[in-house]
Amino acid sequence: MQHPTNDYFKEVFHTHYPSVRRKLVALVRDEAIAEDLAQEVFLRLYRNPPEEPKVIGAWLHRVLTRIGYDYLNKQARERKLQEKQEQYMQTTEQLSASNEQTFIRQLDQEEVRDWLDQLSERDRSALLLRYSGYSYAEIAEQLQVNPPLVGTLLNRATAKLKRHAEARTHT
Repeated sequence: MQHPTNDYFKEVFHTHYPSVRRKLVALVRDEAIAEDLAQEVFLRLYRNPPEEPKVIGAWLHRVLTRIGYDYLNKQARERKLQEKQEQYMQTTEQLSASNEQTFIRQLDQEEVRDWLDQLSERDRSALLLRYSGYSYAEIAEQLQVNPPLVGTLLNRATAKLKRHAEARTHT
């Protein structure tokens, strides 16, 4: 078929547009997008019409199907890309947050070590054993003290540690 005349094109457009639009709405499930895609179908018809005017309905159906699926594939690719980007951003945020947390934890540990160094050997050992999961009986055995004294020893060591921490943070 040669390039369609304006009258012929208008006739084909008015005849087939409603069904082309309806099929596209059913395919892409969005009326505004279907309108745009229907315009693309008729633009292709105007630019590159089929050889046989009798097959215009089938030609339109084939083109609208191809355009609709191309649109859906593009949307799926964009969704996957967006999901990958979001996943990358979350991973990056988690890594940077965990790096920051690790650094802060290291600073805190260094600070606590400094405070522990201010304590006597017995107080430092008692606290380290307790926070390592040792029971009072095990701590008493390690420090060679009577088991009833372990609670008092831990309370005094904790109070001294707090005082050292407060003194360091206020200076």
